[in-house]
Amino acid sequence: MTLTTVVEPSSPVEALPEILTRVVAELHDVAYLIERIEPQLLELGGGAALLNSPESMKVMQGIDLAVQKTRGLAEFIDNITNEISHDWTVDVATALSLVKLSEMQRALRGSIHPAHSQPLAKAAGDFDFF
Repeated sequence: MTLTTVVEPSSPVEALPEILTRVVAELHDVAYLIERIEPQLLELGGGAALLNSPESMKVMQGIDLAVQKTRGLAEFIDNITNEISHDWTVDVATALSLVKLSEMQRALRGSIHPAHSQPLAKAAGDFDFF
């Protein structure tokens, strides 16, 4: 009789503070991207037209609030991360498999350095298929 041992691939267990630091970087990136929407809306709709409409003003305030909340979450996570022991580890395999954007998945995995997902130097008219 022969026994076969199935060896499962090692799971990506990482220190929790390192993972949270990458989440903070992604949240700052999200805030940056949201913040870039406001000037574009003002340019497209004309500043006066947008600012004179109560509904448009609510949208602009919502954009500002989204940026503030995103940055607030990033700062909150960043501050509690400093209190977490590097001995605390988690397996992020399932969580990473649920992230649909491949660039974000790579950033959260730590395989790329944090960078803005849409740099300002990107030429107008360029776009990515997804």
